[in-house]
Amino acid sequence: MSRPALAEIRLDALRHNYRVAKASHGGRALAVIKANAYGHGAVQCACALAAEADGFAVAAIEEALHLRQAGITAPILLLEGFFEAAELPEIAAQNLWIVIHQPWQLDALLAAKLSRPLHVWLKLDSGMHRAGFAPDDYLLAWARLKSHANVAEVVLMSHFARADEPGSAHLRQQIDCFRELTAGIHAPVSLSNSAAILGWPAAHGDWARPGIMLYGADPFAGALPQAAALRPVMRLESAVISVRSIARGQPVGYGGVFVAPRDTRVAVVACGYADGYPRAAPSGTPVAVDGQPARLIGRVSMDMLTVDLTDLPQAGLGSRVELWGERVPVGTVASAAGTIAYELLCNVKRVRFDYSDATH
Repeated sequence: MSRPALAEIRLDALRHNYRVAKASHGGRALAVIKANAYGHGAVQCACALAAEADGFAVAAIEEALHLRQAGITAPILLLEGFFEAAELPEIAAQNLWIVIHQPWQLDALLAAKLSRPLHVWLKLDSGMHRAGFAPDDYLLAWARLKSHANVAEVVLMSHFARADEPGSAHLRQQIDCFRELTAGIHAPVSLSNSAAILGWPAAHGDWARPGIMLYGADPFAGALPQAAALRPVMRLESAVISVRSIARGQPVGYGGVFVAPRDTRVAVVACGYADGYPRAAPSGTPVAVDGQPARLIGRVSMDMLTVDLTDLPQAGLGSRVELWGERVPVGTVASAAGTIAYELLCNVKRVRFDYSDATH
């Protein structure tokens, strides 16, 4: 026997979402599986996509080496590049691709003695102002890279600050900045993250970088119908471990933040913020009990949360509770908690992970 909290990971849904990304964008697509595949399991997700993904993207070399050790041979892009020049020999030995986004990285790459030339993605700061070469410096960086012996190919890239805002003028300015600056360069281009893949055709290029959409979360929070084709990959669920009845006017849980407006059947569910369910989720946040709509009541605690069963007389001890998944979108829970789906998915821990695949 074990604690009933479970994250079911549907690998067939992951592959489906990758195909949606490629069909929406065209060209090639790097599946972004940094941060342990947004909490879903990087090795398992990479293996599920290995037969069809054009490559993968992670944050840093540690994540890439984990995939190589698991037998992943496809291209892997280091989105943050390298953090010190000493990493470069191993990057070359493992045939990893790198993002160059700072002058010191450029200098280090060109000065290194490498066993093979590297594929480089040169990042432009087109308006996010987080990482990348300023427009005034970008073309010089390109010129230094394009004919150097340490460089196999250069992909031109940038990243958007507000791609998840339909009609954003700032995003249009970023696209214009990139297109105008690189108009005279003949090289592959990568601009589109998940939101741009689905909502900004003007940003499409040779390479897409789908991230959150791979895991079935809508980057537009329901604002665009294009995301309706996505399927949730993670179903976070647990079970009712206790049921009690309380009278109208009685409080539930820490701080007494919920006071019953009627006589209420209260279910205790074995999942809490130590498992990754957000403590900030308020009373009224939706859940599904045995497939039926229900709601969270009271404050989420470390190991448990409470749900109103008053309108579900057939539910009780042992009933399964979906906290997010097919019936309860993770984005809905994130919005209720004042955060984003990325954070919730990345934070799932301690629960048992169960991987399923309809094609195997």
